[in-house]
Amino acid sequence: MTSIPQTARTAWLLRVSATSAPQDPESFEQQRQLLRSVAGFDPDTRIWTAFIGEVNVRALEVLQQLYDSASRFGTEVRLEAVAAPPSWQGPVFHDENDLAALVVARSDQGRPLGQLHIA
Repeated sequence: MTSIPQTARTAWLLRVSATSAPQDPESFEQQRQLLRSVAGFDPDTRIWTAFIGEVNVRALEVLQQLYDSASRFGTEVRLEAVAAPPSWQGPVFHDENDLAALVVARSDQGRPLGQLHIA
């Protein structure tokens, strides 16, 4: 009896990034206070980044903080599906179709992720 080799399924993360507030030290400090608990900051690129591996309360908190920051400071938030690195220890998306549906939802009729239809 031969067995069919199992191919390794890719584990996916949603990378959420936000550009830094303007160079104004006061604005940057306000943004730092808002984001430091939900995202990491890369001083070389001046980008805040968080990774989401499941949609739960924490994920919604991360998204909300990043979008609040973008709203307050006029910065940009980006969502991107990325393969989880081997060192990643947190939850992951296993079905790229589910993750793709999440990413596509943000562009539904030009609405930001999480914004509901207005009747």
